[in-house]
Amino acid sequence: MRITDVKVTVWEWKDIPPTRYTLRVKSAGTKSVEMGLVRILTDEGIEGHAFLGNALATLGNDGKMVVERFKPMLVGKDPMAREQIWQAMTGWAMGGVMRVIGAIDVALWDLAGKAAGVPIHRLMGSYRDSVPAYASSAVFENTEEYAEEAIRYKEAGWQAYKIHPPAVAAWDIKICEAVRAAVGDDYRIMLDSTWSYDYPDALRVGRAVEALDFYWYEDPLHYDDIYGYVKLKQVLQVPIMATEMPSLGPVSYKPWLMEKATDYLRGDVAIKGGLTSCLKTAHTAESFQMNYEVHHGGNSLNNVANLHLIMAIKNCEYFEVLLPDEVQKHGLVKDIEVDGNGMVHAHIGPGLGAEIDFELIERNKVVEL
Repeated sequence: MRITDVKVTVWEWKDIPPTRYTLRVKSAGTKSVEMGLVRILTDEGIEGHAFLGNALATLGNDGKMVVERFKPMLVGKDPMAREQIWQAMTGWAMGGVMRVIGAIDVALWDLAGKAAGVPIHRLMGSYRDSVPAYASSAVFENTEEYAEEAIRYKEAGWQAYKIHPPAVAAWDIKICEAVRAAVGDDYRIMLDSTWSYDYPDALRVGRAVEALDFYWYEDPLHYDDIYGYVKLKQVLQVPIMATEMPSLGPVSYKPWLMEKATDYLRGDVAIKGGLTSCLKTAHTAESFQMNYEVHHGGNSLNNVANLHLIMAIKNCEYFEVLLPDEVQKHGLVKDIEVDGNGMVHAHIGPGLGAEIDFELIERNKVVEL
């Protein structure tokens, strides 16, 4: 089998409601963005698919990069040689290029699963067929909104709730206290401060969530402040989660492991360059008796890919569901759902196993690259 063509269909995702997840990442009002459907075609008629883009950032030049930079590297190649292709693509790659590499890599795994007639997690070596989900909040204007949302998801059977706070240390502590009081002492809650504090505030908030028995404390300091994370980890008992950023592959985790700067490793197929990259890192984390907690993927098909990864590894405890749904779910006939016991389940169809809404994409098509 050989790759014969690589195409990107650009379509418009319209009327996305406003939301906010950090001090800097927010949308001011209803908007539309461009998304990309990556298609890898072969001489045997089998196609691999992936999505590019997300609700908070339009496609930009990513689609053109697929066809102008990477298509010449792919056409004529054996699509099963994923490792060889990934190594060739990532030689000098970092930053936004990793999103593009991630989409190509996901499409290659999708193609391989379809060729073998099995879901991706079976190709990787399945470990399980379901995993608990946690609800991951947007940033709210009022403390009470966090507590009310946490109660709703607890009552719906979800097994954990994560707070994205306004990133004002004193207020963030009050939010954490309110959520703990609302859900009780026996419910798992986490805090993701999205790289927003200096060290004194990170320590202050960390001590507060430690006293509140939070399950983990995520990204309190700037994503490359290894020195600060080492200091923080030495004085806090609450587990610290870092390494979601930067946008690099497995080698970027080395200093975090060597310096013992985090209790968890973190990543997803968009930021870290695909399933090939994430699987390498998950196995590295396992060798250190660490979890590799998979981050939200930015779009619906990336989240399906993330779920396949989680089904194939032991050392990931949760599937992240970023809220609200109407800002995060788009482009599939049926998206990932959480059942009444707070679980999400493996796809059983070949490849990614999710049905892409090709009619929606065609109706809203902007251009074919």
